[in-house]
Amino acid sequence: MNLPAPTEYLSVFKPTTRTQWDLLTPLALLGLSLFGIAFIYSAQVPVNGTDWQKQAGFLVLGATVYVGVSLIDYRFWLSVVHWLYAACVLALVLVLVPGIGREVYGSRRWLFVFQPSETAKIGVLLITASILVHSKIGTVTQSLGTLGKLALAVGAPMFLILRQPDLKSAIVLPPMVFSMLYVSKLSARFFAGALGAFLLLLGVVVLDTWRYADFMTAHGYDFTRDVHKYEPHTWVPLQDYQRNRILPFVAPDKIDPMGVAWNQRQSLISVGSGGLVGKGWTEGTQARLGYLPRSVAHNDFIFSVIAEEKGFLGSLTVLGLFGLVLFNGIRIAGSARDRLGILLALGVTVLFAVHVFVNIAMTIGLVPITGIPLPFISYGGSFVLSCCLLQGLVQSVWRFRKDFA
Repeated sequence: MNLPAPTEYLSVFKPTTRTQWDLLTPLALLGLSLFGIAFIYSAQVPVNGTDWQKQAGFLVLGATVYVGVSLIDYRFWLSVVHWLYAACVLALVLVLVPGIGREVYGSRRWLFVFQPSETAKIGVLLITASILVHSKIGTVTQSLGTLGKLALAVGAPMFLILRQPDLKSAIVLPPMVFSMLYVSKLSARFFAGALGAFLLLLGVVVLDTWRYADFMTAHGYDFTRDVHKYEPHTWVPLQDYQRNRILPFVAPDKIDPMGVAWNQRQSLISVGSGGLVGKGWTEGTQARLGYLPRSVAHNDFIFSVIAEEKGFLGSLTVLGLFGLVLFNGIRIAGSARDRLGILLALGVTVLFAVHVFVNIAMTIGLVPITGIPLPFISYGGSFVLSCCLLQGLVQSVWRFRKDFA
């Protein structure tokens, strides 16, 4: 692929076909952002929280990032991708250093005022696209060489993220990378092997969690208080609090519904009690009375608040807006006229799809609680800014697609 000099990408303000914007995604993102501000406010009414104001500020800054990235030819990022990737990995290393990374609830996820795991998503997206654009996939040797590079490039940040530990940020990366491999026409046998490896890994996790439940019960330990008791007895790199999140699916008869399953049960009550039109904005009882813990109601479980207060119709509106964003991302990927554009637009869209599916599925009890936030709705500055940057890349693919003959 012949790439112009980096300086050519910076002449982005001259009137050309690239001034044409796709408005469907920005309008949908605006709607989701307004939902987020409104229901972060609602979730924190009982404690007079001000996080909705901070979220509004993050979104204004994010809008600036979105427009700025949209104005730059997406091919420019290939000329600096290795520097960006190195910076992302360095940030992940620094956050693990005592005295530099900030520890919150037993995890080192903060470097000053941002979470490096969020920038790592961007770095992994760009380095994966770069490797696939500049590599050949055809013969077994070529494919193995490319997969080896990807394994190192994706595996390093995933390992560092898991060391924090931050499982939620690590598990969203593989689907994004595999979707990009899929459109690169990798052998079907690779995906069959990957599926087999995933099922094997899933079986190991289920077995480990089952043994954890037996161990804790046999020794009379409390699942929520006696942490780090089982970890020395297993080689599986999970922490006890992570096993507690999986436990309701593996051994529901062994858990206390007032303990490790509390958040999800209260979330189910929130969603189920909303009915068709909900109880009304700021009138949801689960978050208002503290049954849905206030520490998670405005971020991980914000969809539960929406479902209780705006009911099925409000939930359907949110899903519809996400559907527009995802559908349009696929449409833009299909309209791209080069492999890089396809890879970037598809990778971002799949990443968002995973976030939306897992977050909503965990609030209604379909998957274990992972703490994955809901894009543009859950509270969080680093997450909002990374989402805006990623969607700016998709907009850039749309704006610059006509530069190809």
